Amino acid sequence: MSDELSKLPPQVQERLLRLNQLQQTLQTVLAQKQQVDMEKTEVEQTVAELQKTADDALVYKAAGSLLIKAEKAKVAEELNERKETLETRSTVLARQEERLRSQVKEAQAKLQEDFKPVSPPSK
Repeated sequence: MSDELSKLPPQVQERLLRLNQLQQTLQTVLAQKQQVDMEKTEVEQTVAELQKTADDALVYKAAGSLLIKAEKAKVAEELNERKETLETRSTVLARQEERLRSQVKEAQAKLQEDFKPVSPPSK
């Protein structure tokens, strides 16, 4: 494959490499977004469960491999802050994903134009 790649004009080689980089970056962003969305769902479920408990219920929060007694209101506040942070991060990643998808599409279109003259004329 690299032999075939070296036969292509430098501009086309550059575009192929750029497309590959964009696709890899897009995959990374998608993985990050999925991870953030999963954590956000987990936090939302935790907040919902916390709301079901009595105000004077014993609440513990994880600190590494330890569980530490904490005030319900303080835990709820921390969880809501975390949820807001995750929502912001998710929004940023969604915008980044959209921008990358557009760039990938544009790069693919340019490469298709580059390869059109290479294909044999139809009879």
